[in-house]
Amino acid sequence: MQSRYLGWVLLAPTLLILFLFGVVPFLYVVFVSFHQWNPFGASPDMVFNWAANYRRVVFDAQFIASLGVTAAFVFFAVLSELILGYVLAQAFMKEFPGKAFFRTIHTLPLIMAPIIVGSVWKLMTTPSIGIIPDFLANWLGYDLNIGQNAVQAFVTTVVMDVWHWTPLVTLTLIAALVSLPADPFEQAQIDGANRRQIFWHITLPMIRPAILATVFIRMMDAMRTVDEVLMLTGGGPGSATRYVGVHIFKEVFPRTNYGYGSAISVVVLYLTIVVCWLMYVGLIAPRNKKG
Repeated sequence: MQSRYLGWVLLAPTLLILFLFGVVPFLYVVFVSFHQWNPFGASPDMVFNWAANYRRVVFDAQFIASLGVTAAFVFFAVLSELILGYVLAQAFMKEFPGKAFFRTIHTLPLIMAPIIVGSVWKLMTTPSIGIIPDFLANWLGYDLNIGQNAVQAFVTTVVMDVWHWTPLVTLTLIAALVSLPADPFEQAQIDGANRRQIFWHITLPMIRPAILATVFIRMMDAMRTVDEVLMLTGGGPGSATRYVGVHIFKEVFPRTNYGYGSAISVVVLYLTIVVCWLMYVGLIAPRNKKG
């Protein structure tokens, strides 16, 4: 009995912090989403408008378009990070000269704040001073101008996200690969299995939980990206990189439309939960039933 109460006492500070900084802000955002509120307008008072903000979200063409480009961004960014992260994890599993140095350099992007990453990439991709447009123009004859070309802007944001977050994927997959037992691989080699067969039938099923956890984390993080894209493209050109997070930012801060921005935030949170639940049902639940 005492141990049970002791556990709750030890958890109390953490639960209190989670409640104050997680639950309370969420409930406040839900409350604001049912109001029309512009604190900097002529009438700064909250006006209860029932579900008018949510009705507006459903028929907001700009929001629907932002969902489409966000889905494309998440797909290409997370898939690229997963493939590249696995390749790098396998490379770092082997011994080679300068391994410690390259591993340190590889993880440096993780310690950079997103706004710094966006600023650095803005400098590197500016046509007049950037090293990337200069290299592409002089060596490949390719003109890079993300301020005018929508496709280039979208691809550049994906590459920037891959550069920033691939080290996280690499580290998680290294941890998963290191924890694998050696017996199944030795038995497969004795039975004459090649590398492709070992990967598909042994390595991939054994590291699937780590892969799915990584995909969940990166997908949720990519869906709310704001700082990097705002610094790099500002959501342009046009709406090519106006992802959901950028769309919410522009509704809340430049337009000071707090009620509508809160409604969009709640809808995006709901969609994120639904997507994660569908992935769980489609990928993890069938595996648990078989087990």
